[in-house]
Amino acid sequence: MSSSAPTLHEKLNHLRHRFIEQLPARLQQTADKWQQSHLSLEAESRLAPELHRFFHSLKGTGRSLGFERIAMLANQGEEALKTSPTPPTLNRLIPQLFQQLAEEIKYLQSQQGQQTVLASLNSIELSSAIAQPRSKRQRLIYLCDDEPDQVSQLLHHLRCFGHEVVHFEDTESFFNAVITRRPDAIIMDVQFPQGNTAGTETLTSLNKLTGERLPSIVLSSYGDFYSRLSAVRAGCNGYFTKPIKPLDLMLAIDELTTPLDEEPLRVLVVDDEPEAAAYHSLILEEAGMIVQQVNHPADALAALDRFSPDLLLIDVYMPVCSGEELATIIRQQSAHIGLPIIYLSSETDSQKQLSAMTAGVEAFITKPVTPDELVSAVQLRAERLHLLRSLMTQDSMTGLYNHSTTTDMIGKALAHAYREGSQHAMAMLDIDHFKTVNDTHGHLAGDQVIITLARLLKTRLRVSDIIGRYGGEEFVVLLKGITAERAAELIDELRHDFELVDFHAGGERFRCTFSAGISSFPNQPSTEALRLSADQALYLAKRQGRNQVVISKEHDPNHRSAAQRDTGKQ
Repeated sequence: MSSSAPTLHEKLNHLRHRFIEQLPARLQQTADKWQQSHLSLEAESRLAPELHRFFHSLKGTGRSLGFERIAMLANQGEEALKTSPTPPTLNRLIPQLFQQLAEEIKYLQSQQGQQTVLASLNSIELSSAIAQPRSKRQRLIYLCDDEPDQVSQLLHHLRCFGHEVVHFEDTESFFNAVITRRPDAIIMDVQFPQGNTAGTETLTSLNKLTGERLPSIVLSSYGDFYSRLSAVRAGCNGYFTKPIKPLDLMLAIDELTTPLDEEPLRVLVVDDEPEAAAYHSLILEEAGMIVQQVNHPADALAALDRFSPDLLLIDVYMPVCSGEELATIIRQQSAHIGLPIIYLSSETDSQKQLSAMTAGVEAFITKPVTPDELVSAVQLRAERLHLLRSLMTQDSMTGLYNHSTTTDMIGKALAHAYREGSQHAMAMLDIDHFKTVNDTHGHLAGDQVIITLARLLKTRLRVSDIIGRYGGEEFVVLLKGITAERAAELIDELRHDFELVDFHAGGERFRCTFSAGISSFPNQPSTEALRLSADQALYLAKRQGRNQVVISKEHDPNHRSAAQRDTGKQ
């Protein structure tokens, strides 16, 4: 049984302990640099910024994590270096602060100090914003930039994609926010008043403190080698120089924060020994997969249809039916001909293993299997199948479902809705004057418009909704469980945001709009009836001036010819 996920307090407590553990080494390194700075004027000039950064960083981190005395001592060091008192005074004060910091660290590492740490941790009041839920596709973006010129435009474009964006003008408040509430991605400037690479240095400190690399993209006015080098060392995923085209940055953030596969892998384990099946299931479940067990081969076919797994894990030696025989039965059915199958067995004879694999299985794993080996084998084969499926079902340009897959999925959703007595709404969207975009700005610009609308739909709508590219510049969406009126409100919000997105081609900037038609189920009882009704409403939206959303009021719409539709949508 998997353990519960650590709470926010537990994660924060872990950070505090990590911080104290690494602090003695950092303090010693800084003390050594302080001694080196006395060797020459060149050394003093070179090491002074590093000493200042140490105290500044220590002050911010200490305060964020609740170590008030450490923050106070670090603040004294920072102020002493900043005000530049006479050398004798400075030479006496800095070593004293090093000694006091060492004593405080030693106290915090003692049993009494640990109790103090826990007590102060429990006294920390966390922002209520932490508990605010976000949708699966909504992302929390931190933008840290003290130059306001492009910030408002960036905020608008990122929020168009449905993300929650928080802006910071200084690295200290940004640092504190990351410790309290971890973002999904960071956009960080490089230069701040604290230093030419203060932004990327802050990211480096956070990466060390949290023990992981935070997804981040640099946005800077400078494209020089050392600025880029600092970004690479901070583990940044991208680098843009100002002035930035907001759409380019927006799409980069979208790519950075969109998981490759939002759904967990589904594995069917077939083993006549319940304990063995339970053990292997537990390993896979701990890795985040959804697992079902079957203890008799005869039950495997029904489980395949009911569970729709991404992969089968089959024991080779079972009574009634061997694993090889079961794999052959499964492979004889066209619906499962490409389903990955992995054998599990204690058999070590290589010839028998090869013989057992003639049924077309993917791998043979010998028991006892290590957890890492099992998880890796399953993930590798299942992800390969996912890739092949995506190539067959997705539109290559946008990543949305293609025409045939969309139609098939909508049909299945309507059949399920009919049984459940639920309602859905369909939206047909078409980019306005798209031929003019291609003729004026080129096909690459037209592709960018199509891709942007596709990403907007995918990031703003729910995971459960069916979103497809129907052809050319036309899209179809099935919005589940809502009325046509509510669907129109949602699509109209997207329409409004889309018309404010700036596109660039050559030296020119342009904007685009789309029109949409809405129909509803069960008013329209089939996929084709829904499509025709939504298409008629879309045609009306075009005739009424474009850039609008129209709900179909027809319960039995007349079929229009393809030529009529094409004429209306230009």
